[in-house]
Amino acid sequence: MAEKYYITLKKIIEDNNLEIVYIPKSADEIHITTNEVNRPGIQLAGYTDYFDPLRVQILGWTELSFLQNMSDAERELALGYWLSLHPAAAVVTRGLDIPDYFVDACAKYEVPLLKTSRETSPFLASLIAQLNRELAPRITRHGVLVEVYGEGVLIVGESGAGKSETAIELIKRGHRLIADDAVEIRKVGDNTLEGSSPSNIRHFIEVRGIGIINAGRIFGMGAVKPNEKIDMVIQLEEWDATKAYDRLGIDNEYTKLLDVKVPVITVPITPGRNLAVIVETAAMNNRQKKMGYNGAKELMQGLGIDDMEPTEKELDLWTHNE
Repeated sequence: MAEKYYITLKKIIEDNNLEIVYIPKSADEIHITTNEVNRPGIQLAGYTDYFDPLRVQILGWTELSFLQNMSDAERELALGYWLSLHPAAAVVTRGLDIPDYFVDACAKYEVPLLKTSRETSPFLASLIAQLNRELAPRITRHGVLVEVYGEGVLIVGESGAGKSETAIELIKRGHRLIADDAVEIRKVGDNTLEGSSPSNIRHFIEVRGIGIINAGRIFGMGAVKPNEKIDMVIQLEEWDATKAYDRLGIDNEYTKLLDVKVPVITVPITPGRNLAVIVETAAMNNRQKKMGYNGAKELMQGLGIDDMEPTEKELDLWTHNE
C-alpha cells in the first residue's frame, strides 16, 4: 500500500502568512492529506453529494456575497449543510471582512477559519503548488543530484564509482549541488520529478580519504541549492570490454522513476576520464535534444544515411579510429 503523506495546517499558515480567525485546536495537530482544494459554491447552494471534506475550502467575494444575499434562515441552513461535513479548513481571501455569523458557524462545527489578503486565484495557485510538492509520491535513491547548466542531473552508480568527487569538480566549475548520497525524489507533476536532500544531510558530501565536508560552507552558498527538477540520469559503471556502449546517441534511452520516463545514459569509467566534463557535455546535449536538435542525426543525414544503425567498422572509419 502506498504511503500517505500530510502537511500540517501550521505549515500552510506560516508559509502563506495566513491569519487565524478561529481554530478548534493546535494547527500542528490538523493534517492536510490531499492536494486538491475546493470553492464551496455548489455546497452552499445545498448540493453536498461527492463533497470531499479532506480538501481546504477557499472562499472569495463570490461565496461571501452569495451568503450575504440569503435570509438568516437560508444562510443558517446553507452553512449547516456545508460545515456539518467538517471540511479540513476554510480560507477567506482578498482580506474580506468575515461576518460574525460565519465565524460562529465555523466555531459551532469546529472548522478552522483562516484569512489572507491575497486575491483568490493567485492564492489558489500558490496553495495547490505547495500541496503538490509536500504531498507528492516520493522515493529515495542512492546517488548525487547536481544542477548543470540549468539541467538537473542525477548521477548514480556503485559505491566508490566517483559520484561525490565528480560533484565536487562540478561545483568548482560553477555548478550547484542539490543532494549527495541520498536523493529524495518527488513526483510533483504528471511528468515532472523534483529532487532534494533529506534535511539532516543537506549540503554535506562524503569524500573518501577526507571525510565529510559542507559544500555550502567551503564553496559558498552559491554552490548549493535546496531542490531541482530531474532532467536526466547518468549511470556510472566500471568499463566492461565485452559490453557494447552507445557511440552515437541517436535515440534516447530511458529509465522510469515513479512511473515518469527520464533520459538515461551509461558512462563507462576508465582511468583518466574527466567525468565532470562528460557530465557537462551530457547536460548540454540533453538540453539540445529537448529543443529539437540531435547532433548524431545531423551527422547521419550529412552522410546520406537515414534510419539505419552503422556498423562498428563504419563508426571507426568515420571517427578516424582505423
